[in-house]
This record gives sequence, C-alpha cells and structure tokens, in this order.
Amino acid sequence: MASRARFVAYSLAAVIWLSLSFLAAGLSLAADALAARLRPLVERHEGTVAVAVRHLESGEDFEWRPDEPMPTASLIKLPVMIEAYRQADQGKLDLDRAVTFREEDKTPGSGILTTHFSPGARISVRDAVRLMIVWSDNAATNLVLDEIGLASVTAAMAELGCPHTQLHAKVFRPGTSIAPERSRRFGLGSTTAAEMVSLLERLHRHELASRASCEAMLDHLSHCEDRNKLARRLPSGAKIAHKSGSISAARCEAGIIETKRGPVAVCVLTAENRDRRWTEDNAGDLLCAAIGKAVYEQFAQAEAGNEFAPTPAPEELKLGASGRLVEDLQRTLNARLSPSPDLAVDGEFGPVTQAAVVRFQESQKIEADGVVHRETWKALGPLVTDRAPVPDPEIINAETLSTESAEDLDGPPAVTCKAWAIGDARTGELLWGDAESESRPMASTTKIMTAWLVLKLARDDEDVLDEEVIFSERADDTNGSTAGLRAGERLSVRELLYGLLLPSGNDASVALAEHFGPRFSPAEGGGEEDDPLDRFVAEMNREAEWLELRETRFANTHGLTADGHQASPRNLLKLAWIALQNPRFCEYVGTRQRGCCVTGPGGYQRNVVWKNTNQLLGMEGYHGVKTGTTSAAGACLVSHGRRGDDALMVVILGAASTESRYTDTRNLFRWAWRQRLPSP
Repeated sequence: MASRARFVAYSLAAVIWLSLSFLAAGLSLAADALAARLRPLVERHEGTVAVAVRHLESGEDFEWRPDEPMPTASLIKLPVMIEAYRQADQGKLDLDRAVTFREEDKTPGSGILTTHFSPGARISVRDAVRLMIVWSDNAATNLVLDEIGLASVTAAMAELGCPHTQLHAKVFRPGTSIAPERSRRFGLGSTTAAEMVSLLERLHRHELASRASCEAMLDHLSHCEDRNKLARRLPSGAKIAHKSGSISAARCEAGIIETKRGPVAVCVLTAENRDRRWTEDNAGDLLCAAIGKAVYEQFAQAEAGNEFAPTPAPEELKLGASGRLVEDLQRTLNARLSPSPDLAVDGEFGPVTQAAVVRFQESQKIEADGVVHRETWKALGPLVTDRAPVPDPEIINAETLSTESAEDLDGPPAVTCKAWAIGDARTGELLWGDAESESRPMASTTKIMTAWLVLKLARDDEDVLDEEVIFSERADDTNGSTAGLRAGERLSVRELLYGLLLPSGNDASVALAEHFGPRFSPAEGGGEEDDPLDRFVAEMNREAEWLELRETRFANTHGLTADGHQASPRNLLKLAWIALQNPRFCEYVGTRQRGCCVTGPGGYQRNVVWKNTNQLLGMEGYHGVKTGTTSAAGACLVSHGRRGDDALMVVILGAASTESRYTDTRNLFRWAWRQRLPSP
C-alpha cells in the first residue's frame, strides 16, 4: 500500500514538473516571438531607446535597456497623478477643492487652460488632474503640484521602489528645480522603462492606491488625447490607457493596451533622437506607433495557435463608435457637405456626427439611417485624413519624375556622410576629402583624444596603467553608451581603457577624467579648486592646440552633443594617426572583445565583458579606430585599413545611419585603393 502511495506521489510530481516545463517553454517561445517583432524596430532607431513590455496576466515580456534612466518630458505627469490620488486616499488632499487659475499660472506648451481659460477661473483639483493627463496641460500640472508639493512625487516613487522616477521642477519653471544637476541632464523628469511598466502593472492591479482611485486614474489615462504614438496604429476601437511626453530630442509614452489575450503594459522611452522635427512623421513618434502595433498584433493571436487574427476594420460606423476612422469620417463630412457641418474631429461618433451622416445620405439619396455602411462609404469617396491630401492615383501615375545624371566613374563614390577624409596611414598625409576642413559634431570619436591623453601619461610612467580608478556617482550617471560600471566599483586604468574604447563607454571617459584631471592645469579662468573633469577637458583643448588641430574644440570627454564640441575630418585623421603611433593605442582599438573582473564596495567581484562597436574589425584588413553616433553628429567612423604593403585611413562624419557609415567607409576604401594602384 505504501509503495502504491509513493508511486502515485511520484507520478503526480512528474505531471506537475512536465506541466511547468511546458508552461516555461511556452512563455519562452512567446517571449522570443515578441522580441522578434520589437528588436528590429528598436535597433533601426537613430537615437537612444529603452523599452519594457509585459503581459499583465501571462508575464510574457520584452526589455531593451529597461533600467537606463531616461528623460520623461510630460510622461512624468503620470507619477504626479499617482501621488495626488495617494494623498487623497490618505486624507491629505481634497480632490474636490476648487483652485484658482491666475495670470501668473499661465504656462507655455501643451494644454488648454492658458489659451482658453481666463484668469480667475476656478476648477477642482480633480479636474486639474484630468486636464494634466488628457490634454497634458502644463498649467494644470503646476496647479496640482502646488497642492501636493513638488518633492512629494520623487519621495513617493522612491517609496514605491522606483528610485529613478523623479520630478525635478514645475513645468517651464526652471527656477523651482529641486535637483539642478538632474534637471540639466534629464529636463523635467526622469524614469526607466522598467519602473514605468511596474507602476502601470500595480495601477492595473489596484495596488498603488484604493480601488476607486486606481479606477479613476485609469479613466483619466484612457481619455488621453495624444494619438500620435502608441495609439496611432491600433485598430479602430482598440482600448488604451496611456500618457505621453515630447520634447525635441525625446519622444516617449507608457500605457496599458487591451488585447484579445488581456492587458499589456508598454513603455517606450527615446532620447538623443536624430529626428527632432515637430511633424507627424517624426521618427520617435513612429517608433512608438510601430511598437504599439507590434505589441497589439502579438497578443491578438489566439491562445491555441500562432495564427495572427487582427481585429478587422468595421464595415460600418454608427452611434457610439470611436477611433481614427471616425476622425477621418468627420473630416470627410466637413469637406463633402456644403455648408460644412464643422464637426469637431474628436473620433467620437455622437449625435452631431450622426446628424451630419443623415444630411449627407439625404443629399446622395441614400437611405438616411445615420449608419455609415458600404453605400455611404462609396458615396463619400476617398477619405480626408489628417495627412497632407493625397492626389488621385491617375495624377500620381501620370507624373514624370526627374532623373539625376549618371555618376562620374572617375570621381569618388556617392556616400551618405556629410564630410570625409582619406589619408596615408604610413605618413598621416591627407590624400582626398570632401568638406574635410569643416568643423562638425564628432560624437564618440572624441574618445581618441581622451585615450591619447591617458596613454601619453603612461608613455612617461608605465605605472600609470596599474593605478586604480574608483567609479563616482557622476560617472555612473553619465548618459548614452556605457562600460556598465557602477558607482563604487574599481579597476585599473589598463582595463578601463578597454571600457572606454570598445563599448565606447561615456561613463569610463568621465571616470578617467576625474582620476587624471588633478594632474593637469586648471581651465582658463579656473583655480586650484577646479573640477577635475574641467581640467581634463581643458587639457584636451591644449593638446589639440599643440597638435595644430585648428578646427577642433572639446567641451566634454565623451562626445555627447554640446555647444562648440566639434572637429573636422582632417583634424580627426591627424589625431588618429598620431595616436596610432602608440602601440598600446593600436592594441586597444584593434581588440574585438575584452573580459574584466571589477571589485565593488565591501570586496564583491563582478565580471563584465566589453565588445567593440566597430563592426569593420570582423573583416580582414581593418584595424580600428573609433565609432561615434549622436543625433547631432549622425553616424561617424574613424578607420584604419591595410592591403598588402599599403595602409590607409578613412574618416567619415554625419553618415545617415549606423549601417551607412560602414558602407560609406568601405566604398571610400575601395575607391582609394584603386587610385593607389600603379598605372598600367
């Protein structure tokens, strides 16, 4: 009997184990499918991107730089709302209390209070929160902050386990900043994709505040008016509760998308975007839209299979419908009817829109039932959308497009970069170029000089390489590409140079500058108490002057966009050639990957691995030197190549994309090699 009981127990355990294994395998496959949809979108974007996606029932997720602090713009208003409702639950805030909108409360930017309300108007705190979320109203946000206290938002987020989610100042009130350094770095606020998704998940589970407060917050979010990002390409009728944020270099949004398989929390953060236009085809907005669509489609699949079954567009529209198709209908009715009904383009099919449909149907002698069906669609003709009017196909198809003349076979190849230079790698002599003497942003090619200064010190005293660098908070907080070191961790200069030059660690450049800065003279006008970082940058400029790099000026050690931080292709060619005369520099820039063990506070140890961002190193004949990418600089590359006994260097600044910089470089190398061949 006992053996039978044991057999049953073992069998049950085996069934449970197998079930859990199949469940884990299913989640893994789902996560892989989600990654396959999202990773190409993220990798193509020209800017810094952080993404977190989590299905709130199954746990399927996707993450890309989920813990990297990023600017929020108006997305920080979501945490402001959370703190307001938390205070209301605690009896510290009366959401029904009326506040007065004053002349001094007028605030530029998004919203309707400043443009449509008169000073002296009184609204409830609850309505101010509504305006803050639905219209991203900046004046209303400041009214709410006057009630809850500026510092309370950051404190609440820390209490909720979101330390990187911080509000720095009132909107368009820089003098109110409670974190000036973070304000300079992030602007209005900061967060991470993982923290924002965590907040949304807890809001969905009614864990951030009382159930009634969480439902009220979700209702505010579900009426957000921004349809240019996550909601942009969702099917008509799809539900999303969301909040967005936009400044010129950063576009972001977070929200909960309802899908056939349940709710999905999504956060997309972008920064240092190349595309800073305020147009509807802005690349940051389009990335958010593409991710929203991909997430919706991924979780629109049926539970029992992998066949995608997207929600079809409705064949008819009637009272109660909403979405972008209703917006297009309203625009079209305004255009087709005379006099125009002047419908508000709000995407809501209400009685006024229904009356306009009836009027149009009557004018076309169609059954006037107020329902837009197949016959009505046909009579309306091509819809008027929010984009520029699209001509009829016969007009487009009859156009004769101009053709550029054929390329000159004797000249250098066509390239996407804005400036380039080619030099003899044996002598450093400039051979060919285009805009080669024009100063331009140079991105992380800056780090050639950063490394050169350190290696100059090591040339005179090799023990310099064995000195220990301890990472500061400032180094750890440096934005952009990273060596992945944390505040308090330490390693040798010898190893940190790999972290500077392989992954292009902005943090490593700051740590090295802080370590060596005291050995250099103060910046002009500075004193003995100068910041070591300022001293190091001053030495970079002194070295540039000594090397006669007249079109080069440094404002930092890493190459993030800064006023006046520029170099010309021919100056970078000269600097790289000088640095390559140092065997250690050659070794660093020619290394494809490097592993290192760092030591942290208390003695813990942690392994890190650095991979070189220079993809040319995977091809025979290439030996360096340095990549660089920012929105202002475009994609940049300083490279060294050898063919037989000959060696050349190519510098490109301002290529159209990461991939383009390698194509441009290889095309210029090919052309230059042909020019070097002996005449037949």
